[in-house]
Formats: sequence, C-alpha cells, structure tokens
Amino acid sequence: MLLPEIVVSSRANARVKQLRAAFQGHARLSGGLVAIEGDHLLQEALRSGMVLKTVFVSERREVPRIVPRGVEVLRLADDVFGSVVETQSPQGVAALLVPPVRVLEDVMGVNGAEPLILIAAGLQDPGNLGTLVRSAEAFGATGVLTTAGTVSAWNQKALRASVGSVFRVPVVGVTASEIEALKARGVRMIAAVGADDFGVVAAQEMDFISACALMVGNEGAGLAAEWLEMCDAQVTIPCPGAVESLNAAVAGSLLLYEASRQRAARGMVAR
Repeated sequence: MLLPEIVVSSRANARVKQLRAAFQGHARLSGGLVAIEGDHLLQEALRSGMVLKTVFVSERREVPRIVPRGVEVLRLADDVFGSVVETQSPQGVAALLVPPVRVLEDVMGVNGAEPLILIAAGLQDPGNLGTLVRSAEAFGATGVLTTAGTVSAWNQKALRASVGSVFRVPVVGVTASEIEALKARGVRMIAAVGADDFGVVAAQEMDFISACALMVGNEGAGLAAEWLEMCDAQVTIPCPGAVESLNAAVAGSLLLYEASRQRAARGMVAR
C-alpha cells in the first residue's frame, strides 16, 4: 500500500476532531464511531470483521499491511497524533470503526446451547468490565449484559482490557424489565456475593449447567437490593485466605471458569 503523501498538521482537522471525540466517548461528535489504538487491536478488529472507516498513522511509521484497500488512510504529524490518542507511548496507528449492533437475542446462544450470560450490574471500573468480557469469551459465555450505571464496554480502558474480545462477544445494555423477561424464558439469575451466609451456595456446588445468568455487582457496594431480590440463587467463592472479598473481575472470571468446567464435564458447548 502506498503511503499517503499529505501529512495532516492541524489539530482542528475534521477527521482529527472526530477521532478525538471517539477516544473521549462522545458518540454524537464521533458520528457513533469507536476509536481503537495500536497494532494488536487493529488486527483483532479486522480478524473479527469490524468495518473500518478511517485509519490514522503517525508520520514516523508505515501504514500496516493489513489495512484493507479502500479504507481511508490519514497520516498525522507526530504531535497531532500524540495529542489525540490516550496512551503515553503511542504505537503510531489508530482507527475509527463501526461498532457492532447487538440485541438481547444475541446472548441467548446458538444451536440449542443453554445460555451462559454474565450480567454486569453497576460495574464502574472499565478495566474490570473489559477483563470480564475477555473471560466471557475465554470460558464460553454466550454474552454480557450491562445495566444502567455500568461503564461502557467501548470505554478505552475497557476496550484495551478486553484485548479485542469486545469485538466478538455480544455486549448489550439492558433494563431491569428485560432481565425479568429473561427469567420468564427460563434463565436462572445467580448473584455473586462475597459473604458465605445462610442460603449462599459455594461455587463448586452451584448448578451452572442449565440456562443461567451470573450477576456481578459494583466493586465497592456489590449488588443492589433490587438485583438481589431478582436473583434465584446466590453463589460465593470459598477463600481460605483472610480476605473480605475478591476483585469483581477476578470473582466473575472464576465463576465463569467453574461454569465452563461443569459444562465441559457434561460435554456441553456454550457457544
């Protein structure tokens, strides 16, 4: 691919402003596009079938060979590129892409597989959400649901923490009534809690074989009362060490692993 001859040196360039807005999460100003940065996320986006609108490269590097023909490519002056991206040591490549449109039905599994859903209820740390999306893909979950108050999966830190899994795992924002509708379809709601109180089941004793949704709450406050009341069961991870609770991403990942282990033992494929 031939290198673009024109180097954009103005921070007020329309495309540069659009990229900056996307990095800052301003959907209206970015035209609904999502920004990514770095070679790895670019590779993951293309491998996952994402549609690229514009690729930006700094003047110090070549255009990656994997960029498809026909995609707009802009070369930016180093200082302009550095003023837009969020990392302290930029790799010199970024892109604007069209985020996939996901709906609730996308998390229900395919080919008759029992749904294994992760619900992030009020999760505010983008690194935790991104890690959980990555774990959801690793352990065969059929999708991730996010409630009001949960950080966006397209937040830059969440996106990087997912290491590209967000391109492939359905992540859908839902209301309480939509979660109730899932219960009506036979999906058991399982609350992840830290305390081993009466009625709380240890992870290895919980049934994750049937259709279920694992609900993980806010990092500090845990699950709100409305979510706990909605759940059919509560599960905890027994810890021999002297800790009050596990990090939300760690707890959710361990529970997803246990669900994956149980399903594998039954010869089930979650997705």
